[in-house]
Amino acid sequence: MKVLSWNGPKQIDVEERPVPKLKKDEVLVKVDVVGICGSEIEGFLGHNSLRVPPLVMGHEFSGYIEAIGEEANRVKKGAKVVVNPLLTCGECKQCVRGNEPLCENRQIIGIHRSGGFAEYVSVPESAIVEVPESLDSYAASLAEPLACCFRAVRRALAQHTVPNILIYGAGAIGLLSSFVAKELGANQIIVADINEDRLQTLKEIGIDHALNNGQDDFEEKLAAIVGNKGIDVVIDAVGFLPTRSQSAKLVNPGGVIMNIGLGIDETPVPINHFIRSEITVLGSFCYSRQDFRDAVQLLVASRVTPNGWTEVRPLEEGQQSFMDLIEGKVKNSKIFLNVAK
Repeated sequence: MKVLSWNGPKQIDVEERPVPKLKKDEVLVKVDVVGICGSEIEGFLGHNSLRVPPLVMGHEFSGYIEAIGEEANRVKKGAKVVVNPLLTCGECKQCVRGNEPLCENRQIIGIHRSGGFAEYVSVPESAIVEVPESLDSYAASLAEPLACCFRAVRRALAQHTVPNILIYGAGAIGLLSSFVAKELGANQIIVADINEDRLQTLKEIGIDHALNNGQDDFEEKLAAIVGNKGIDVVIDAVGFLPTRSQSAKLVNPGGVIMNIGLGIDETPVPINHFIRSEITVLGSFCYSRQDFRDAVQLLVASRVTPNGWTEVRPLEEGQQSFMDLIEGKVKNSKIFLNVAK
C-alpha cells in the first residue's frame, strides 16, 4: 500500500508498505479522505516531542471497513466510518473518575501508532464510529477537529448566556469553533487572524465579523461590533504571546479565556489582573467519546460542512501541502488529502 511517511524535519516521503496485519480486536480501514491538522505541521517541522520519525501521521480520517479481526463483532465489512483516534485505557485514575480525555495512558492514532496518511490503517474496533453512506467523506473527516472544538466551546460558554465571543485563529480549529459557538447560542462571534487571505475566505462563506488583530485599529473595530456588552468569552486557537496577552486585555471581568492553541509553552500571565477581575482561564486538549459523537451528529445534520473553506489534494502532494502550509501559501483553512481517489 501507499503511505506518506514523515522521516524527519520537513521531510515526508511517499513509500510502499505492507497492508497492516490485524490483531483480534482490530479492524482494517480503507482510508478515503484524511485531513491535515495544525498540530501535524509542528510535527512536520520537528517541534513536537510526541511524534517520532519514521511515522505515518494522520488522525482526521474517514473510510470503509475492509477487514475485521476475529474478536471484532460490532461493525460490518463495507460500513462507512470515521475513527476516533483517542485511545484510552479505561483503568487509570482519570478514566475511573470519568475523565477519559485526561487518561494517563492515552494514545493517539497517527502519533503513537500509524495513522491515516495511508491507503489502509488498522485501528481498535472501539475507535470506530459508523456514519451514514450519505455523509460526504470530507465532512466526515472533520469529526475529530470538530469534537475538539465542541468540547472547548461548550465548556467556555457554560457560564454565559448569549455571550459575545472572540476567536483567535482563522484556521480549521478557529473556524470550527465559530460554527459550534453559533450552534450553542453565542451572540456576536468575531474571528481574528493576521492572514488576510484566510480572513477573506471567512467573509466569502458568510462569517459576519472577520478582523485582522495585527492592525492598529483592531480594538476599535472590535469595540464597534460588541458595544458596551464587550467580550464575554475568548477562544484562543493560536496560542502565541500576542493573542494570549490581548485576550487578557480584552475579555470582560468575569469572562472566560479558553486556550486550545499550542503555539508556545511558557507565557507571562497577568495573574493579579485575573484575580481582581475574576477571569476564568481554561485549557482544552481533546474530547470525550460523547463529544466525538455529538460532533458526528452535527456533520450528519449538515449543521457544519466543509464547503467554501477547504481544499482537496492527492495523497502524493503531502510534502508540498505541508510546505505550502508552513509558508502561508494556503488561502483556505483546511487541506484534505484524497487517498482513495
